[in-house]
Amino acid sequence: MEGTRKEHWWRDAVIYQIYPRSFQDSNGDGIGDLRGIIQRLDYLKELGIDAIWLSPVCKSPQDDNGYDISDYQDIDPMFGSLDDMEELIKEAKKRNIRIIMDLVLNHSSDEHRWFQEAKKSKDNPYHDYYVWRDGKEGVYPNDMRSVFGGPAWEWVPELEQYYFHQFSVKQPDLNWENPKVRREIYDMILWWMEKGAGGFRLDVIDQIAKEPDQKITNNGPRLHEFIQELSRETFQKGDLITVGEAWGADIERAKLYSNPDGSEFSMVFQFEHIGLDQQEGKSKWDVAPLPVVKLKQVLAKWQRELHGCGWNSLFWNNHDLPRIVSRWGNDQKYRVESAKMLATLLHGMQGTPYIYQGEELGMTNVRFADISQYQDIETLNMYKERLDEGYSKEEIMNSIYAKGRDNARTPMQWSGEVNAGFTKGTPWLEVNPNYTKINAESELSDPDSVFYYYQKLIRLRKEHSVFVNGEFTLLMEEDPQVFAYIRKEGDTEVLVCANFSETPAACDLLSEWKDGEVLIWNYKEKGETGVLRPYEAMMIRR
Repeated sequence: MEGTRKEHWWRDAVIYQIYPRSFQDSNGDGIGDLRGIIQRLDYLKELGIDAIWLSPVCKSPQDDNGYDISDYQDIDPMFGSLDDMEELIKEAKKRNIRIIMDLVLNHSSDEHRWFQEAKKSKDNPYHDYYVWRDGKEGVYPNDMRSVFGGPAWEWVPELEQYYFHQFSVKQPDLNWENPKVRREIYDMILWWMEKGAGGFRLDVIDQIAKEPDQKITNNGPRLHEFIQELSRETFQKGDLITVGEAWGADIERAKLYSNPDGSEFSMVFQFEHIGLDQQEGKSKWDVAPLPVVKLKQVLAKWQRELHGCGWNSLFWNNHDLPRIVSRWGNDQKYRVESAKMLATLLHGMQGTPYIYQGEELGMTNVRFADISQYQDIETLNMYKERLDEGYSKEEIMNSIYAKGRDNARTPMQWSGEVNAGFTKGTPWLEVNPNYTKINAESELSDPDSVFYYYQKLIRLRKEHSVFVNGEFTLLMEEDPQVFAYIRKEGDTEVLVCANFSETPAACDLLSEWKDGEVLIWNYKEKGETGVLRPYEAMMIRR
């Protein structure tokens, strides 16, 4: 089994996530686009990444940031045209970069032609592409709620039926029980493969086998049957990277999703580490200090349990999460040190690392003075709700500064020019004012920058197979400051060691490993023996 695994190119790959709306605008309308990405491919080649995961660019009314697709085989005019997409795939390929598309197969937009047909009559051939229940207006089939609030059922008076939607009312759930739906989806994926797509990220894929009458949304009884058929009919016909987004994944399910035999996906996104800094039993907005010992335990568990029988996706950031240097580092005095420390810990692990745009520059969260400057619907809804519940404006803004999704979505900071070189127009979301200090141009001119540190980490993964294959052992498990582990393959051992705090930390490991070869280190000059300075991090090989 392990033998088949070694051929997979993605085992030592590093993936870069682009949120196209915020990456680079090429036509002055203030919105990033595909031609903008093409203009920046040489920058990504210099960083050394192997693939770009592109947040959704298919045609969409944009009710949910493009996760409501109205045509799977066209590009939203906001981002460009199908020709631009084909050119992006071609230009990226010249630089040995693959394009991974973000596909939403659990639901479509209500503006998709399938749904427009489905609503015409119960006898329409497309009617059963969606999930319908007979009923009476105002008497819901059951009390299921949508993820975005309100009932998960929407009444269509002309049919006297409800349709099921786990997300927005404009995102009707597709009926995977219908083999015709599955065939349409497979044909669409094969069409993109033909166009040269290098892989797919499957949004909320663990919800496709829902059984609303039983109130089952994720991990439905037929889930793995559906995924295995999907993989057989599509992914296994090419050399692709595929990643399933599964909020409901535990270790056993993750082993199925990322089985080395390739029967489902290459790897899985799981999110257990992401909720550790919220108050027990409350929402993401109720921030608690990060329990570092718990973080170590969670990450170590996934490292150990999937070794040899599954594959991890390694990430700190994405388009829904706050910037990691602000969240778990120190984005002021130790911004550069802590950004490098967090990168060191993640890139030393087994799995495929993801870099979210701007992470390689140490971009930070934003603190807009007024709610009117925010665009994210989740943030705006929460602001209204919490004001009504009696929270003070200050408390609410502090939650937004810590956890709001617009933290990840402020435009990419390319230079110190107006609007950070992102657009010649008015950006759709304001640029973080610190762009004059933190930007790609200044990073590229500084050999000690966060950018070049990431470049080196990517190179190390390709040069040392221990990062790809090695076993993982957590050290100093109960230490609240030091996060240290060993990767071991054959006779080669690498120590990854970091101070996850802004106060010095005692660490005896350093003297034990003093004769090893330092592969990477985020401080320039030697410190006191046996002590790690604030956010100090290193990898040592012996």
